[in-house]
Amino acid sequence: MENKTHQIDFYIIAISQYGGPLFLLFATFLLLYLISLIWNTVIFMVIFLDGHLQKPMYFFLCNLSSVDVLYVSVALPKLLDIINTGNNKVSFTACYTQMYFFTSLACTEICLLTIMSYDRYTAICRPLHYTVIMHNRMCYLLVAGCWVSGFSNSLFVTIFASRLSFCGSTNLNQFFCDIKTLTKISCGDKNEFQTMIFIEALFMGFCPFVLILMSYTKIISNILKMKSVGQRKKAFSTCTSHLTVLLLFYGTLLCMYMIPPSENSEQLDQIFAVFYLAVTPALNPLIYSLRNKDIKNAIIHILLKSMPCMK
Repeated sequence: MENKTHQIDFYIIAISQYGGPLFLLFATFLLLYLISLIWNTVIFMVIFLDGHLQKPMYFFLCNLSSVDVLYVSVALPKLLDIINTGNNKVSFTACYTQMYFFTSLACTEICLLTIMSYDRYTAICRPLHYTVIMHNRMCYLLVAGCWVSGFSNSLFVTIFASRLSFCGSTNLNQFFCDIKTLTKISCGDKNEFQTMIFIEALFMGFCPFVLILMSYTKIISNILKMKSVGQRKKAFSTCTSHLTVLLLFYGTLLCMYMIPPSENSEQLDQIFAVFYLAVTPALNPLIYSLRNKDIKNAIIHILLKSMPCMK
């Protein structure tokens, strides 16, 4: 059964159920993909080139932009190819490879968002100790830990998932090879795998969420105690971008994997998948760049420097 399972092909059928013109769907996903690629690359380059942005907060943001570039590149190019050619067949190896990298990058992003909330907690609640706690070595270790934990955790999940058997339909009613959809169409005893997924969701989803919640509870409490209106406004401005990204990313993931199954659950899963697959990575850099004066000033400075005629 295991050898037979590894020779099967999967079929992405969510596209065929789309009622509108395929050109519009292709154009929408292509636009979101290009926005995500261009803006995340711009933020990465700006932070890398501007000496004033060599701070822990921007170092973490630089890594977040890198994750988002890879994140959208795992699934969207294949999705665009399916829409363009109509060939929705995905081999077992390609499907599981896509699932591995997508899960890896999603876990890495969760870890990065968690340490970014810790960074804001340290900056606002322990400002006198900030440079001592968030020194360069600590920042490198935290980021390395995010990448290693994301990819090693995904390897564990993918190995477990490769043991699933498929004896019926191999149609995936989703836009990419998603672990939840693969579990739905698998046959045989799934209790062990579902238990593992629950434990994974607890450690890689719920625990980081609790840590983020604790950090922002302390942050908001500290901000409200500030006597100066200017200080409160400045402190809030450094947190609102991160909070917005957190709500977008975590909100869609929680809706996707925590809402109980219903008659319209597959349609809802597709909507939420579009948000965390394409919309969130496209919005992240726009949220950070439009709400952050340092990044906006750095972009203007680099543009003026590269185009003398604009001075």
